[in-house]
Order: sequence, then structure tokens, then C-alpha cells
Amino acid sequence: MLLLNGCPGVIGLAAVLSGERPDVDQVRARVVERWAGLERMSCVLDGPDGRRGCARWVVPGPFDPTAHVAVAADKLDDLWARSVDRPLAGGMPPWRLYVVPDAAHGGDFALALVAQHALLDGRSLATLMRSLMDDPGPAGEPGRSVPLPRSGLRAAGRELRAMSAPGQALPTRTPGRTYPSVAVVELPAHTVRAARRQPADGRGATLNELLVGAVAGALRAEYGPVRRWRERDVPAYTAVPCDLRGRGNPGELGNTLTVVRVPLPVDIDDPAARLRACQTALAGVPERAAVHATVLFPAAEAARRTGPWVTRLLTSRGRHSCFAATATTAMKWPGAAGTFQGRRLVRTVGLPPLQHPGTVSFALAQTGDAFTLTAVGNVGPDDADRLAGAVVTEFETWARTATPSAL
Repeated sequence: MLLLNGCPGVIGLAAVLSGERPDVDQVRARVVERWAGLERMSCVLDGPDGRRGCARWVVPGPFDPTAHVAVAADKLDDLWARSVDRPLAGGMPPWRLYVVPDAAHGGDFALALVAQHALLDGRSLATLMRSLMDDPGPAGEPGRSVPLPRSGLRAAGRELRAMSAPGQALPTRTPGRTYPSVAVVELPAHTVRAARRQPADGRGATLNELLVGAVAGALRAEYGPVRRWRERDVPAYTAVPCDLRGRGNPGELGNTLTVVRVPLPVDIDDPAARLRACQTALAGVPERAAVHATVLFPAAEAARRTGPWVTRLLTSRGRHSCFAATATTAMKWPGAAGTFQGRRLVRTVGLPPLQHPGTVSFALAQTGDAFTLTAVGNVGPDDADRLAGAVVTEFETWARTATPSAL
């Protein structure tokens, strides 16, 4: 699906560190020590983008640390902007690790891992970056067992209808022209802590719920109610990635995830009411993801074996911008922050993938008390900056109305 969706498919995760920048050969030595035994890091895709027959990964030999680990010529934000719309060249495993001399964001340098999404998902990037630390700890956070759906065929039917319902892309100021853009902003820890106490009459909110709610508010602030976008009475959706790793494979590399499509309550005026609507919608995501894992995926795999045309048919829905106007990912650094060769980890910065025209992807990364939001837009030339700022404003609005005990 990631090969055939027509998008560049590049994702990234950067570890921003304080202290003197290490020599690139020191970084290469650590990479060889920690990653050489990981087969996934030496995989090369067999076939031209997987379009002839079924795509498969092969391992022609170990990866070359000299080719894969290099010093970046750009600052971190510039590296993200340069990477997001350029698929990595074929012929070698599709990942690169950069030593970034000028990282900003409170650090002195960064280690930035960029990879094709077809090779690795976001959880894999975090697992790999964690493994480079001086004390890597366990392979990953304890996985959660995927809950079994209550009714197989009935639940599958509901989910198929939910995933195929019509939706809207974001309005474009110049029809037919969109521009890739990347914005990285920091959220103060006290603002996030206060926002988590919202809504005041509820149980509080998770980071994922806050992100989805803030994105809904940002879309309303920038584009107005959805009913005015295209004069169509259909919602805008966000794509919420769901990790399907269980307790037995928390550190598994690859793509062990699905995406659940959730309507954004953009037309609700009150920020707290929008957040409650997001909490209600997201409450059903684990069970919906279980339907994907236990019913839809086995059926799709059985159908795929009948011929490549089935794969194209199954993925055609996700090719359109109206499938999901946004993608929202909240990710927490696994375990304690740690150090790299004695240099302290300050924060992490994600790079979500560039999607179809009329979409924006958001990644909110937490490392200790450091929160960093990255927006990747394919709308107007400054829409990523504008929407990232609007998301921060939504957090600030919740924080101002929080109870005093939350501050």
C-alpha cells in the first residue's frame, strides 16, 4: 500500500542532543555495533517500486556505514524540508542517518534518521534511535494485546463503510497548485500539562486526543467550518496510525501498523466541546484497529494472492486526498531520555510523510518534558507554518481555561 499510494513516502526522526558534536566515524562505529545485526537495515526492494508482481525485500549484503551515515550540510529544519518530497535513491537500503551540526531546538547537534515508510514505520524509527543510546534499555515499550472484535463479519462491514465514506480535502487557495512545506514548533511543557486537564468536566485528555482536537480547531481557524469548504455535507477526516505490535514483539522493525480514519469535529465552535467529540471518536479506535488486524488484513492478503490487480484495487481509496485531509501521530520517546556517547538527549523531532495535495500531516513528539510539533503540508506555500501555529494556539486556549491545579 505504501508503495502504490503515489506519495514520496519519506519519514524521519531526529534526536537533538547537547554537547560537542561527535566525529562521523564515531557515529558510524555505533551504528555498525547496534544495527549491523538487524536484517531489516540491509533490505533492498526487489523490483521497480514493486509495480511488477508482488514487491519483496531481499538482502544482497550488509549495509555500508560510509554510504548510509553522513554529515548533513543543512540545519535540521532545512534537512526535513529537503527530504520530505524526495524519495531515497534505489539500489541500497532506503534509509540514511545524518549528523546535523546545527540542530537548534535547544541542542547543539542532532542525529536524524530518514527512511522510506515502506521499509520502516514511526515506531521502528524510535526503536532504532533508542538503540543508539549509551543505555538502550529494552527493545521497546511493552506491547498491548490487540483486542478481539466483538463480531467479525458485522464489525468488518461497519469498518469498511467507515473507511470508504466520502470526505473532503483541505481547500486550496489556487486550485490545481499545491506546495510541499514543513514547519517545526515547540510546545511549552506547562502548556501541554494544563491542556491535559481538559475538558474540565471529564477525565482529562491523552496526548493523542489533544493533538486530534487541536488539529480540528486549527482547521476551523484557518479554513472555517467544513460545510463551507466545498459545499458538500461530508466531514473532513484524519488518519490515525495504530501500532499492532503485541507484548511478544514490541521492538519489531518494519510496518506493523494500520490506519483508522476518524472524522474531525471542525464544525463544533467550542474548543472543549471539540475535544470531547474527539475523545468519543478516538475511544473506538483500538477495537476498529483490531478489526483491521483480525478480519480485514487476512481477507485482503488472501485476495492479494490472486493477483497484483487486487492490491491496486484495495489501495485505490487511499490514493485520494478526500480519504483523509490530515494525518495525526502522537509519539513518546520510549523510556528515559538517555545519552549518546555522553551527550544528553534534549528532545526528538519527527518528520511525518508528505501526503496527497490538499492534506497536512502532523507529528507531536514527546521526550521527557520537551514537546515538539512537526507539520508537513501539501496545500499552500505557508500552510504548514500557519496550521502549526494554530495548533499551538489551540493548546494555549485549553491551558488558559484549565483548573488552577493543572498549572
